[in-house]
Amino acid sequence: MNRKQMRHILDVIADMFPDAHCELHHSNPFELTIAVLLSAQCTDETVNKVTATLFQKYKRPEDYIAVPLEELEQDIRRIGLYRNKAKHIQKLCQVLLDQYGGEVPQEHGKLTELPGVGRKTANVVVSNAFGVPAIAVDTHVERVSKRLGAAKPDDTVLEVEKQLMKLVPQEEWTQTHHRLIFFGRYHCKAQNPQCDVCPLLDVCKEGKRRMKDGKNRKTS
Repeated sequence: MNRKQMRHILDVIADMFPDAHCELHHSNPFELTIAVLLSAQCTDETVNKVTATLFQKYKRPEDYIAVPLEELEQDIRRIGLYRNKAKHIQKLCQVLLDQYGGEVPQEHGKLTELPGVGRKTANVVVSNAFGVPAIAVDTHVERVSKRLGAAKPDDTVLEVEKQLMKLVPQEEWTQTHHRLIFFGRYHCKAQNPQCDVCPLLDVCKEGKRRMKDGKNRKTS
């Protein structure tokens, strides 16, 4: 894929989801970091239900480490992998207090050194909390990128990110991340993508194959 083809995809998705944004509820960088950490293998909707009460109880890093681990586990038990995530949260909060005065660092490299924070989480935090252009590749971004041909089917998550960074203007990285997520979450779904009404069907090999298979099943 070249940049001209990517431009077409970006413009179409922008028309479909002009108001795409981070759907994780938060009011500061610290809350966003906790929310993204909780969102691994879990829907944003579930995370928002949990953090609605969690963020009222825990305001600062000190609050998370002032309670027994078991209490924090119970507070987030509706989240998948809640035991591991509770441990990561308490370790992360301790590091923030020990090394950063209780504040979330703005540097990508320092973020990825925090317990439970990987490259995707760091990208979400720097772009949404600190305004640094970044493309975080979650399951939706990866799926859509591969279906539309912006990345190869066997590309790793990092390779998908690098490919998108080449194809998308840097000032559009963060907005593109949100729009690709919305496109994948609400239109190009994993199980039942809306290929029959997709304005990008002409450039989507996956969609054409699905439509062809569907017609073949109907006529056989």
